[in-house]
Amino acid sequence: MLSGSGTRYSHVDGFSRRNFLQIGAPLLGLGLSDLLRLRASAKETARPKTKKSLIVFWTNGGMSQQDTYDMKPNAPAEYRGMYRPISTSVSDIQVTERFPLQAKVMHQISQIRSVHHENGIHAPSAHWMQTGYFGPTLARNAAQKPSFGSVISRTMGAHSEHIPPYVTIPKSEAFGYQGAVYLGKSHNPFELGTDPNSKNFKVPNLALPKGLTLKSVESRRELLKKFDTLNREVDKSGVIEGLDSFKTQALEMVTGERVRKAFDLSSEDTKLRDQYGRHQYGQSALLARRLVEAGSTCVTVNTGYWDHHNDIEKGLEEHLHPLDRAIATLIQDLDQRGILDDVLIFCAGEFGRTPMMNGHAGRDHWANCFTVMFAGGGVRGGRVVGASEKFGGGVLERKTSPMDLLATIYQTLGIPLDTHFNDDSGRPTSIIDTGKPIHELF
Repeated sequence: MLSGSGTRYSHVDGFSRRNFLQIGAPLLGLGLSDLLRLRASAKETARPKTKKSLIVFWTNGGMSQQDTYDMKPNAPAEYRGMYRPISTSVSDIQVTERFPLQAKVMHQISQIRSVHHENGIHAPSAHWMQTGYFGPTLARNAAQKPSFGSVISRTMGAHSEHIPPYVTIPKSEAFGYQGAVYLGKSHNPFELGTDPNSKNFKVPNLALPKGLTLKSVESRRELLKKFDTLNREVDKSGVIEGLDSFKTQALEMVTGERVRKAFDLSSEDTKLRDQYGRHQYGQSALLARRLVEAGSTCVTVNTGYWDHHNDIEKGLEEHLHPLDRAIATLIQDLDQRGILDDVLIFCAGEFGRTPMMNGHAGRDHWANCFTVMFAGGGVRGGRVVGASEKFGGGVLERKTSPMDLLATIYQTLGIPLDTHFNDDSGRPTSIIDTGKPIHELF
């Protein structure tokens, strides 16, 4: 048909050629064709031969260690909080009564109870824990180093073609520090863009443009045949050649069977979905498992907001049960599938919470000493590394830095610890600086 200006547009299955030529632009979400082109042109390092991957539970805002993993039952009431400790599958380890499912698999979980850094503000602390480096301040908030997810994407890529290597569910958080910075935009995370527990869940960033259906593009070859005909008939100028190889790769990512299956939670057994929990935590964890099985190398589940300055019990009651179910079921599911040793699980936030409750029945920011959790990936379970002081105010033994945590992750995944990348100024920058892997976990 002719537009009002006299320009000729043709349609295939109700979709205009001009719109089709935008495939890979925002119509397909995060500019997939641009991402593919950037990745292809980037100077990549040698890929590790390992098939391991990482699933992260990021507790944005800072989870209270005293009410979860590092309880102080003999401390005064204002320190010990409202929960009682319970026994676990490891005789000398206790956790909060709100973690009964993790308690059953504690022999597969290890805790680091002596993590320490020196900042109590959300953004700088999130940058420190995500990148290993202190950087931003309130006056300068821009990310200065790449996140560990982007380092994994840059060094490992994906284990399978067309699967995004680095995914954030439902979207990127950590105060904006889950990106690639000088590693290049192609190593930014692929954001899911929606809650996997939502009704009729589907991924907006993998949706076909309006006017295209899976049936109409089931075969790329058939689709291109249609446009070959269109080219001969109405496009003498050759503009249709704009559908380059990167755009067809993006189209394959959107319509390819492997990618569609990875994101299709409806194909999972109903009982397993119920076991994970019909909430954002549970369905996000299940989707993360599906993605690493399909070939993603880092999937970050950004959980609810844990900044409980007021009425901490009410806030924790909203989060602790679903987090417990999601983590414990993920561990059991991976174990039953025989792939737990191939998937490292990491749970952390930017810091912990103050040992003493404040006047508003909450806990404030505390970076002097807090706890993170590891499981799977071949690391040893049933261990507690480090210890906090009597009331949890500081590190009693085995001080551990954010960079030590990242060095542990990289070593587990098989990423060489001497890896360096040039920053924006051209200066070679280490991915671990002075950090050292936590040897007690191996």
